[in-house]
Amino acid sequence: MITSNSVKIALGTVQFGLPYGIANQTGKVTRPVANAMLQLAAANGIDTLDTAIAYGESETCLGEVGSQGFKLVTKLPAVPGGCVDVSDWVQEQVTGSLSRLGVNAVYGLLLHRPQQLLESGGEAIYQVLQELKKTGQVQKVGVSVYAPGELEALIPRYRFDLVQAPFNLLDRRLQTSGWLQRLKDEGVEIHTRSAFLQGLLLMPQSTIPEEFAAWSELWRAWHEWLEQSELTPLQACLRYALSFSQISKVIVGVDNLPQLNAILVAATGPLPQIPDALSTSDLALINPVNWVRSPNLATPTKASSL
Repeated sequence: MITSNSVKIALGTVQFGLPYGIANQTGKVTRPVANAMLQLAAANGIDTLDTAIAYGESETCLGEVGSQGFKLVTKLPAVPGGCVDVSDWVQEQVTGSLSRLGVNAVYGLLLHRPQQLLESGGEAIYQVLQELKKTGQVQKVGVSVYAPGELEALIPRYRFDLVQAPFNLLDRRLQTSGWLQRLKDEGVEIHTRSAFLQGLLLMPQSTIPEEFAAWSELWRAWHEWLEQSELTPLQACLRYALSFSQISKVIVGVDNLPQLNAILVAATGPLPQIPDALSTSDLALINPVNWVRSPNLATPTKASSL
């Protein structure tokens, strides 16, 4: 059944190309499973797929199983140091993406390293992005950021059509910083990712890796609130992100078909107010780039991965 919440979901496809996420227990999604996922997504009103050149075989997988009919958003890796002709390099990357995806154009093209726009070749990168819009190869251009603070230096200098940023009930920086409303007011389409913090928020408290023991009080409060609210972690995480009218798409990644089914079921329903005490600004926790990697973090756990 198509609901207003399900159409706000975008399917993240990093798992189509890489064994991604600390909670991933099945590795890369196979082609038959990917095909089934896309069919289920389309049947439930999901019209946007998020991928990237850096996501291993993700673009190739999407091209092989057939992603026509979806709005495709992909991302450019960092422009290599010493690149003589930025325009040619970007065009070559985009041509490769379109070929792998089996399409003539994509809905969105984002920079995975937007900081490069602030460096010496930044204007050239931005100019070629605008040229790609003029030629019809790309409908919207923008940036994928790790933190809303990155926008402070970018927005005064450049105009973006689309911004992707992390946002979840623990990491509310996009809202509390004011950027969520500011982007909306400036006509920028907003996509958010990390609704489940790579699956960490979906794990039973007893299975959270010991590397995250420093936040044991936060986990206790989170699971106590879930019990009191009679919600599953999946329901709470999804409904929280989907509840913001400024957000156009909430990107979720799944490892298998049952997970996608569970997400579609969990997306709609009541959501009691979530206490501010369940949020944190501790970058050691809310930015996975800062997580201390150890063999324990590689141990798969039964939960979704984004």
